[in-house]
Amino acid sequence: MLPVPAANAALSQWLDYLLSIHPTEIDMGLTRVSKVAKRLNLLDLGKTKIVTVGGTNGKGTTCAMLENILRLAGYSVGVYSSPHMLKFNERVRINGDDAPDDAFVKAFEQIEVARAETSLTFFEYATLAGLILFKAADLDVVILEVGLGGRLDATNMVDADISVVTSVDLDHESYLGNTRELVGREKAGIFRAGKPAIVGEPNLPHTVNDVAKDVGAYLYRVGTEFNFQQTRDTWSFDGKTFEFTGLRLPTLPLPNAATVLAIVEHGWPHLSQDIIDEGIRSARLTGRLEQVNEAPLILLDVAHNPHAARFLVKQLSPIVKGRKVFALCGMLKDKDIGGVLPVVAPLVDAWYLVSLSGERGASAELLRQTLSDSTDATLFDDIASAWNRLKAQIQPDDVVIVFGSFYTVAGFKSLFTQDNRFV
Repeated sequence: MLPVPAANAALSQWLDYLLSIHPTEIDMGLTRVSKVAKRLNLLDLGKTKIVTVGGTNGKGTTCAMLENILRLAGYSVGVYSSPHMLKFNERVRINGDDAPDDAFVKAFEQIEVARAETSLTFFEYATLAGLILFKAADLDVVILEVGLGGRLDATNMVDADISVVTSVDLDHESYLGNTRELVGREKAGIFRAGKPAIVGEPNLPHTVNDVAKDVGAYLYRVGTEFNFQQTRDTWSFDGKTFEFTGLRLPTLPLPNAATVLAIVEHGWPHLSQDIIDEGIRSARLTGRLEQVNEAPLILLDVAHNPHAARFLVKQLSPIVKGRKVFALCGMLKDKDIGGVLPVVAPLVDAWYLVSLSGERGASAELLRQTLSDSTDATLFDDIASAWNRLKAQIQPDDVVIVFGSFYTVAGFKSLFTQDNRFV
């Protein structure tokens, strides 16, 4: 364990310290973190409206679209999300800007004093720091993205005014269970009595309904209480308050855009269609089918479970038709690798499989085992080696998709921004 950083130490020193003081990366449960939050008076953010967003996939895009709408409408907004892509500061955003280093350092110093004998994970420290910064900013709205599951996630120590479950599918099975019913129960753990519980999952496990009934939450489900439909290049929404037609298609997933509209009609029903339409249409999020180069077309996507892989294939299919497709992929070994790579495989002509470092990183050999023997696949020890080989092969008409993990996309993005060939 590293020593506590000195006063006004660099943020990097604090992050190294936080990684060293708790024995496990994931340690679910609210007892420890809630105790520290209570000491710091963070369990009640006063008049600030809290929106907590959980789900297997679509959390980040839902938060981004909601944030964009509310900021266009003139509200002050804070967003807590994880993991970060390139800089830790991305985890706490206030009115569109990442929190600065010194703000995090001051928050960490407060948490270190308040925690005393209580051990906290890296994620719990980050969550508490976010709440400290949000409370100091006295915001109109705070959007909390759940890190893992919901019921036992650190974000759930704060009572939400509106709870959201974007989707329910298998992921983090060792923590959340190996059936959709078990996962659904964990996701629905963020619901609160008498408060809206917005659900964007069309194939809803009965456990989500059960939890809502037991808690006394007001369930608002896609396909039941609200609906949406795409018609060529526009879409429509029909809900409790809003009946919109002629909405422009978003660049982010349409099911998540519909979920955002359901959130808005419960929290801010007076907003105009024009503001909502523009907020959804102009929202962007790093690492979600993100284009970083045009010729060759290079796309980045953090898809790392079967649900996300199926959506990625749906989005890619019309883009890659008639073009040679290269996939650069690295995954974590606790993910359903066998449920991801074979889903994407029909679109891919050549695979560049990379080993990810760290105890959770999967080897390129493990990834290779999930693909057929006839697959064109080359194995690499790291992302840099794979990219150096790949960039010598690709032609202007080709497509490269980098996916499989936040770590893969972040590692590639860091390399790519320094690559003179593509600057």
